[in-house]
Amino acid sequence: MEINLKSKNALVGGSSRGIGRAIAIQLALSGANVTVVSRSKDLLQELVSQLDISQGQKHQYLVTDYTDFEAYKKHADTYFRNNRVDILVNNTQGPPAGSSLEKMTEDYQQAFDLLFKTVHYTTQLALTQMKKNNWGRIINVASISVKQPLTYLALSNTIRAAVVTWGKTLATDVGQFGITVNSVLTGYFDTERIAQLNQKKAEQMGIAEEDVRKDMEQQVPVKRIGLPEEYGYLVTFLASDRAAYITGTAIPIDGGLLKSV
Repeated sequence: MEINLKSKNALVGGSSRGIGRAIAIQLALSGANVTVVSRSKDLLQELVSQLDISQGQKHQYLVTDYTDFEAYKKHADTYFRNNRVDILVNNTQGPPAGSSLEKMTEDYQQAFDLLFKTVHYTTQLALTQMKKNNWGRIINVASISVKQPLTYLALSNTIRAAVVTWGKTLATDVGQFGITVNSVLTGYFDTERIAQLNQKKAEQMGIAEEDVRKDMEQQVPVKRIGLPEEYGYLVTFLASDRAAYITGTAIPIDGGLLKSV
């Protein structure tokens, strides 16, 4: 099955590294024009120089900080005044780890601004043109923790669940315009983020970081951590015409880790 995204414009959040970067690469390989977004200009410039242009694409980058919502709004407004987005991948860095007993009300507000307000605001801007074109793809990067909460990720558990249920609601409202909305529930992937979380767990438990990773691998039925490019394959499919009848879903990509059906 060939996936052809030629002439489609994609905006990929949090794409200077990890899962976001892998998504951007796969979308470019399938012919899309890709705008990559993060707060690291150097990493974005490096990525744009590496993205595939064999199908005549034009790629660009947007430097912004999702943790500063007011500044982000200004950057997003400027970008959408000059660009059309057909494929929107809502992805930001995760909030600080910690248990529900550690986090205060202010922490949840900051996590809400980071994980929900930025997603909602960007989507509203993208929807205007998507509705006119009767075509659009909105893909939210979420986590398996919305179904199976992880005790050390209280903020992420809570706010990402809101993103997923909002996405389901939105899918019902925009389906008539040829727009699909799906969420991807992320399991364990070989990224800097998971390495940071493992380091913190190792310190708290007084064990080696390597042992934390081995235990994590043993929890996964396929006995390994996912590769970021595997995530990119799924998102690229969801972004294509081949997935036009898939909407309102929350799809786990976790090597079978989730215990629920």
